[in-house]
Amino acid sequence: MSRLQTRFAELKEQNRAALVTFVTAGDPDYDTSLAILKGLPGAGADVIELGMPFTDPMADGPAIQLANIRALGAQQNLAKTLQMVREFRKDNAETPLVLMGYFNPIHRYGVQRFIGEALDCGVDGLIVVDMPPEHNSELCEPAQAAGLDFIRLTTPTTDDVRLPTVLNGSSGFVYYVSVAGVTGAGAATLEHVEEAVARLRRHTDLPISIGFGIRTSEQAAAIARLADGVVVGSALIDHIASADTSEQAIDGVLSLCAALADGVRKARLG
Repeated sequence: MSRLQTRFAELKEQNRAALVTFVTAGDPDYDTSLAILKGLPGAGADVIELGMPFTDPMADGPAIQLANIRALGAQQNLAKTLQMVREFRKDNAETPLVLMGYFNPIHRYGVQRFIGEALDCGVDGLIVVDMPPEHNSELCEPAQAAGLDFIRLTTPTTDDVRLPTVLNGSSGFVYYVSVAGVTGAGAATLEHVEEAVARLRRHTDLPISIGFGIRTSEQAAAIARLADGVVVGSALIDHIASADTSEQAIDGVLSLCAALADGVRKARLG
């Protein structure tokens, strides 16, 4: 079993959802970002999504766009992101880590080179926002053949006709984008999320994680009662943006992570 399969199976036995945290690699600089990455599991993150900085992140709202700009300004690139994963794995062999981003940097790096190095340094899966299933042969299939999970995004506008095509070849978990918008946008209603999860479960046995717009422990807990995973990114990144020092950035992100984890862990009690 992959790390993702193992983690979601363990949490299912514990009757709780996963807290999935997103941060952008290299934001605001390499050392601070690595410290945050290394601290997330201890603060309660069950799965980590690490963003690969890109100049034109079309699915991301202002918070993550600015995180990309900060990271690129600090000379972060794909090679350094892979090195960051390698350093993370020196101390942590259990927490699943997924790289999230866009195809252009991977294509420029070289698909086979990227897949090989991602596996070698300890990446578990990929979320590549702009690679639809019609292009599975370009990245999804070779990645999965090598042992990397390929996680698909589904949205409120993915209807029952399109959904099987999107889910074909998906592995690890399904990422449901709960709002028709960019990251950091307003949260969906719980009724909408409940209906969406029920519909997805009719199409797949994979764990379902919900993201976009979740910012507080209370919101995370509410989603954790309905889904297998709760994804939080922009709210964490806001602490990096507002910090005056590296220490403030690290403390801010890890403190919010701990609060979110507490909400997720208590969501199904009582």
